[in-house]
Amino acid sequence: MPIYEYFCQSCENKFEIKISISEKEKGLKVKCPGCSSNKTVQILGNFFTFSKGGGSDISNGCGPNPTPGCCG
Repeated sequence: MPIYEYFCQSCENKFEIKISISEKEKGLKVKCPGCSSNKTVQILGNFFTFSKGGGSDISNGCGPNPTPGCCG
């Protein structure tokens, strides 16, 4: 189940919720768990991607400090 990150415009609380994609697509109104306000907006958080790489430098997506197993 995806995790979505939200920001409350009333109390400036940043929080995460787990909901299904179908619930999200139905237009779920998210309330702040801190102050119960409906003035919440979804924000884009960090995300990770994984790929099979062939080397150990930035040019092939492994990063500046590769660790064992990250590039292949």
